Amino acid sequence: MEIPWVETYRPKTFNDIVSQNIAINNLKEFVRNRNMPHMIFTGPAGTGKTSTALIIAKHFLKEEELDTNLLELNASDTVRIDFVRNVLKNFVNQSLIKNGSLKFVILDEADNIPGTVQQALRRIIEKTSNNIKFILLCNYINRIIDPIISRCAVFRFVSLPKEKIIDRLKYIVTKEKLKIPSDKSEQFFNHLFFISGGDLRKAINTLQMAVALELLENLDINEILRISGFLDEKTLNSLISVLKKKDFMSSKEIFDSIEILDSRNFIRQISEVLPSLKIEPINLVNLKTYIGEIDYRISQGADEKMQISALLATIIEYIQI
Repeated sequence: MEIPWVETYRPKTFNDIVSQNIAINNLKEFVRNRNMPHMIFTGPAGTGKTSTALIIAKHFLKEEELDTNLLELNASDTVRIDFVRNVLKNFVNQSLIKNGSLKFVILDEADNIPGTVQQALRRIIEKTSNNIKFILLCNYINRIIDPIISRCAVFRFVSLPKEKIIDRLKYIVTKEKLKIPSDKSEQFFNHLFFISGGDLRKAINTLQMAVALELLENLDINEILRISGFLDEKTLNSLISVLKKKDFMSSKEIFDSIEILDSRNFIRQISEVLPSLKIEPINLVNLKTYIGEIDYRISQGADEKMQISALLATIIEYIQI
C-alpha cells in the first residue's frame, strides 16, 4: 500500500497503453526512425499521456541517464517566468553527458502555464538543439499559444471506453488478490467507472482508497460514493423527489446537509438524473448549457454554494408538474 497503484501498474511499453491506437502507432514510427520532433499530447485526464511520454524518454535514455537527461515537471505548479529563465534554460544549455544523447523535457498540465511564460518557453523551444526534445501534456490545446503548437507534432488522446477501464481494474484486483463480494462486483466496478469520469488514474486511486479504508469486505457502495465526494443513493433520491415537487427550500436543505461536498461531482450527478425529470427537450438543452456555465464559474473560484443554489432553482423552474 506504500506505493500508489497508478505507479505500480503504470504502462511500461507502448503495447500497455489502452485505446490510443492512432497516436501510439504514429509515435512508434517516430521512435523507430529516431526522428523525434517536439510534441504535444492533448486529451482528457487519465488517458495515458504522461505514461506515453515516459515510455518515449526511457526508450532513448539509459537508466543512469534518467536523472540527468530527463526533466519532468507539473507545469501548473512550477513553470513561472523565473523558472523558465533559470532552471529550464540551464537544463537545456547544460553540456550533454555523452555526444549525441538526447534530453527530454516533459511538461504536464502545460495548458495552465500563463501566456507570458509560454512566450518565454517558445523562445527556448526555438533555440534548442536537435538533442533537446520537449513533450507538452495538456487537457485543452486551445490554451497553448499558436507559436508553440506550430513547432510541435500534436497527438490527440481519446477518452477511454468503460469496458477498457473496468478490464484494467479487474486486472489489478486479480494481481492484488482482492476479494470483492460476487453479488456486488458488477455494481462496484460500474460505480468506480462513474466516479472516475473516464479517468483511469482516478479509478485506480479510488480502488486503492477503498482497500486502504477496508471497505471491500463488507462492501458498501454508498460509502465509496460519499468518500469520493458524491451523493449516496438515498440522498440523491431524496433530492430528486423534492425537485420533482418544485420544493426549492427542501432541496437547499438537502444540499446544505452534505458533509463532504465536491461541487463538480455534485453537478455531474445532477446532470445524470436530468432525463428522469419532466423537462421539455428545448429546456433540457438550455439547462445543460447553463450547467456548463455553472461548472466553469466554480472552476474559476466562484462561491460553490451560491452557484449550486442557483442551479437547483433553475432546474425547478424548468420542471413541469
